[in-house]
Parts: sequence; structure tokens; C-alpha cells
Amino acid sequence: MLTRKQLELLELIDTRMQVDGVPPSFDEMKDALNLRSKSGIHRLITALEERGFIRRLPHRARAIEVLRLPDTADRRAAPPVSDPASAAPSMPHPAALAMMEVPVMGRIAAGTPIEAISSVSHTVGIPGSMLSGRGQHYALEVKGDSMIDVGINDGDIVVIREQTTADNGDIVVALVEGHEATLKRYRRHQDMIALEAANPAYETRLLPADQVQVQGRLVGLIRSY
Repeated sequence: MLTRKQLELLELIDTRMQVDGVPPSFDEMKDALNLRSKSGIHRLITALEERGFIRRLPHRARAIEVLRLPDTADRRAAPPVSDPASAAPSMPHPAALAMMEVPVMGRIAAGTPIEAISSVSHTVGIPGSMLSGRGQHYALEVKGDSMIDVGINDGDIVVIREQTTADNGDIVVALVEGHEATLKRYRRHQDMIALEAANPAYETRLLPADQVQVQGRLVGLIRSY
């Protein structure tokens, strides 16, 4: 049986994995659960792992896999999360678990921008639940380590939904000056765009808005082992 905080954390991780494809950071977990320190998050994660709800993947930053959600008894034991937006959705319909083929459009830089992606190299099968909303989806192989603090590592495959707009905080494929593609967190400040890395070794790039084109938003991640 789960405590209220354990259930809240599990639902938060599961929701973020389904929406963004990566788990929240420890700081985000701490803030969402109104805890004073990250040590409390460590204890909750250890408890969830010991009970078989999650698995931590070794040697990878923020690599957490949700193995299962609580059954009815567990949910009765822990009061529901008060904020509906943070509650995890029910288990997906079987149709959402079907494997879908999406094109792999080459490699994307999680580091120094590389030449823009333009051609299909092969296809990859992904769970239908990763395909967020309507629209076209494609996949890219990650090159570099600038996004490791959000669990995106060199060699991973990211699933992208094609779109030309983004909200602040989204992880996007950005085309810089028409010829360089990079995977970064997007933030707009008036007429400037900040492309933020998730690795302190890399500086944020601040560019005029007319030099940055959003080509898609991250919706899923396929881990490379």
C-alpha cells in the first residue's frame, strides 16, 4: 500500500513520461510535492522502487521507468491527488499500446548544432501511446550530451511531433539560421529565443526570434542501452 506522497510522486512521474517522454527532475518533484529538500524525494523513489512500481536505470541521469500503476486497493489506501492536472491518466486503451512505425530522420544534436535533418534513414516501432495528439510524428537519434539532466542521452531515440510553435519549457527540435538543427528546451523572451541545454557544461544560446524555427516538440523517448 502506498502513502499519499508515494502515490503523488508515482502519478507525477507517469504523467510526465506520457506527456514529455522524460521524468521530472528532482527539483521539479520536490516543488510539486511541496517538500523542503530532495532527500525526501530520494526516500520516496527508493520506496517506490522497493515496492516494484518503478525502476531506476543505472549510470543514466534521471532515468526512471514506471513498471506499473497502483491497483484499486492501493488507490483507496492513499487519498487522491488534489490537483487534477497532476493526476496520472488511467491505463491506456489496448489500441494505444499497439506498435506504430515512424520514420527516423537521421541524427539531432544535443550539443553543438549539426546540419539540418532532411531525409529518412529508416523506421522505428514505438508504442501508439507515445504519439501525442494529431499530426505527423518522426524520430531522431540523439548525438551529444547536452540534455542528460532530463534523461536524454547520446544514442537515444527521441520521438517528435511536427509543429511550428512551442510553449516556454517545451523540449523542441529547433532549426537555427536555416541550416543547423538542435534539441533544446525552448523559452521566448519578447523578440529573443533562448535554447537551453540540460547540462551545466553547455551555455544557453540566446538568438533573435527570426533566426529560430521550431520544427517539432518532444513527445517520447526510446532509451539506448
